[in-house]
Amino acid sequence: MNPRNHDRRRWVVLAPLSVFALLAAGCGAYSTSSGRVDESLRWVNVPYLENATAEPNIEIELTEAIITALQDDNTLRVVGPEAARVELAGRVVGYKLREAFTSATGGNMQVDEYQVQISVELTMRRLDGGENVFTRKRLNGSGNFILGDGATSELTARGEAAAEIVREVLGLIVEDW
Repeated sequence: MNPRNHDRRRWVVLAPLSVFALLAAGCGAYSTSSGRVDESLRWVNVPYLENATAEPNIEIELTEAIITALQDDNTLRVVGPEAARVELAGRVVGYKLREAFTSATGGNMQVDEYQVQISVELTMRRLDGGENVFTRKRLNGSGNFILGDGATSELTARGEAAAEIVREVLGLIVEDW
């Protein structure tokens, strides 16, 4: 066997395996953020938001969505109050259901689509007594749902609104350091 052919075959087999190994190693601690993290803010406690609206359980849905997003981002560690260096707390201050689109059918106006609008105020405070990262920051999210053919639900729209708020939260506490 020609030694050059043997080396070439080995290269054809080892090159793709090397690329795969590098890619797999890089996925071990993946984060969607830019990597700029103030170490004093890495351990965060997220207590349940307060609910200043008449909408039941919205504070639970939003708190769980924020915690899940922070865990999925993998930049900060969500921990209990005893291990935390910062706390992300706040309240749901608005929940509105508004007509988004209407149509006229036989001379009558009919609502075809509604919009859910959710507002929260959040504060991220240092537990060591230092200056707050941000205070009473108002964040808003909205989502629409359709009535009739192709119908979606208010629950779906709530999820869309919560997702918008969560993206803003991540932008405030992960990307802007």
